[in-house]
Amino acid sequence: MLAFLVLPILVVVWLSLSRWDLLSPIRFVGLDNWVEVLTDGRLGHSLLVTVLFVLMVIPLQTALGLAMALLLSRGLPGSWFFRVVYVVPWICAPLALGVVWRWIFSPYGGALNALLGTDVEWLSDPDLALPVVAAVSIWSQVGYTTLFFMAGLAGIPTQVLEAAALDGAGAWSTFWRIKLPLLGPTTFFVLVTGVIASFQAFDQIYALTPNGGPQGATDVIATRIYLEAFQGGFNLGGASVMALVLFAVLVVVTLLQQRFFAGRVTYDLS
Repeated sequence: MLAFLVLPILVVVWLSLSRWDLLSPIRFVGLDNWVEVLTDGRLGHSLLVTVLFVLMVIPLQTALGLAMALLLSRGLPGSWFFRVVYVVPWICAPLALGVVWRWIFSPYGGALNALLGTDVEWLSDPDLALPVVAAVSIWSQVGYTTLFFMAGLAGIPTQVLEAAALDGAGAWSTFWRIKLPLLGPTTFFVLVTGVIASFQAFDQIYALTPNGGPQGATDVIATRIYLEAFQGGFNLGGASVMALVLFAVLVVVTLLQQRFFAGRVTYDLS
């Protein structure tokens, strides 16, 4: 924890107060980096794009994961095959998947346009780039969500479900009044980890739309940090400031989620 978590954070804090381009000596500049980054509109734009990306991904990813977990938990024939298929995108390398999807969405010779018989600029149109990237992220992460919801459903005592059936509860009432409340811990975990992962998304987004996409449409905060640190002027100080801002945002969002679920989650399923 000290070597791989606390120490790197302290190094980033120190770099945020310094100027360094990986070549020249490190120079302490105080709060100059903070003033420069916070008054520059690029950070605000990247945060806005990131929030839009998260709002596109998390609700659909969570709903689809829950729906697929409910279907797979019914034990229908062939369920084992779909369990494997849904998880495969999650365990594959994100960058490699991004390259494949970039070919699929290519405006000229891409698989999707060839299937549709049209030429759509999926990744070059500022209005389409972010939804397309969000759709790829949902596709690759929904298996992760499904896996945990299936584990949560498996942990619900069968006696509770049998009692509900004896009382005449239908499928919808059983789901809404029993399964969904008892899935509170799983939902909390899935949402917290999903939001953090979406705020930090980089690999697939960069592979699909390098350098922030058309007119900065996919310039999420992780991409902005990378571009600031390793392209252009190699401004590690400014990139460190952005990383700390992202860290602060994630802490606030996680605390808000924890407070929201505090009175709505029960871990005793007996």
